[in-house]
Amino acid sequence: MWMIAPAIGFVVLIVFLQFFPIGLWITALASGVPGVTPFVLIGMKLRKVPQDKIVLPLIAGVKAGLDLSVSQLETHYMARGNVETVVMAMISAQRAKIDLTFEQASAIDLAGRNPLEAVQMSVIPRVLETPVVAGVSQDGVELKAFARVTVRANIKGFVGGAGEATVLARVGEGIVTTIGSSATHKVVLENPDEISRLVLGKGLDAGTAFEILSVDIADVDVGDNIGARLRTAQAEADKQIAQAKAEERRVMAVAREQEMKAYVQEMRAKVVEAEAAVPLAIADALRTGKLGAMDYFSLRNLQADTEMRQGFGKMADPNDTEGEFSHTSS
Repeated sequence: MWMIAPAIGFVVLIVFLQFFPIGLWITALASGVPGVTPFVLIGMKLRKVPQDKIVLPLIAGVKAGLDLSVSQLETHYMARGNVETVVMAMISAQRAKIDLTFEQASAIDLAGRNPLEAVQMSVIPRVLETPVVAGVSQDGVELKAFARVTVRANIKGFVGGAGEATVLARVGEGIVTTIGSSATHKVVLENPDEISRLVLGKGLDAGTAFEILSVDIADVDVGDNIGARLRTAQAEADKQIAQAKAEERRVMAVAREQEMKAYVQEMRAKVVEAEAAVPLAIADALRTGKLGAMDYFSLRNLQADTEMRQGFGKMADPNDTEGEFSHTSS
C-alpha cells in the first residue's frame, strides 16, 4: 500500500497540472491581477478556453490601468472575438486619451472590424484617393478631377457605420455636383479649392465610420466639350427633320400637280366631247327645221371672224413665236 499511494498521488498531480497551469497562475499572482484563481483556470480548461489567451492580455490590461475582468475576456473569446486585439486597442486608446470602453471595443471586433486599427486611425488620419470623377459644367465642358480625402476614425460610428467606399462615393458625388453647378469650367479651374469647401460643407461623413478632415483636389483636367457635341447632334437632328418635312411638302406638291393635270385632261376631254356634239346638234337643228340655212351661214361667218381675231391677237403678242412666224410668212 505504501508503494501504491505515491503512484496514485503522482498520477493525480499530473492530471491536476494538465488542468492547472501553475506557471501562468504564478505570473498572474505576481502581476497583481485579481480574479485569477486555480478554480478559474481549471474552469477555463473545462470550457476549452485557452488560458494563456485570457490571462496574458488581462495582465497587460491591468498593468496599463484598465478595469478588466476574467469573465469579460472569456465571454468575448467564447463569442469568437479577438481578446488580444481588443485589449491592445483599449491600451492604445488610453494612451491617446481616446474614450474607448470594453463594450465598444468588443462590439467593433465582433462586427468584423479591427478596433486597434480604428484607434490608430484616430491618432494618425488616413488619406483616401478617389477615382477620376468626370463632371460637366453649365457651359458644356467636361472636367475630370480626383481628390485626396483625409479621414479620421469615428469610434462611435464604427459599429453600423458605412465604410471607405461610401465616403469616396459621396465625395465623388459632391465633386460632380459642384462642377455641374458652376457657370463655366474656367471658374472651376481658377478656384479648385471652391470644390473642397462646398464638399466639406455637405456633411458627407454622416452615418459613416469616419470623420472627414479635409478634401484636397489633386488634379483637374479638361475633357470633351460635351455641350458643343450635343448642340451639333441636335442641329443635325433638326436638319434631318427639316429635310424630311421639305421632302414631304415636295411629294405633296407633286401629287397635287398630278391631280391638277388629271383634272385638266378630264376637262379637255369634256370640252372635246362637247365640241364633237356641236356639229351633231347643228345637223339635227337643220334637219328638224329649227335652224335655217342663212342662220347656219351667219354662224359660220361669226366663227370665221372669231378665228381671224384670235389670229391677229397672236400676231400682236411678242412672246408668241407662232404668231410672229405667221405674220412673217404672210
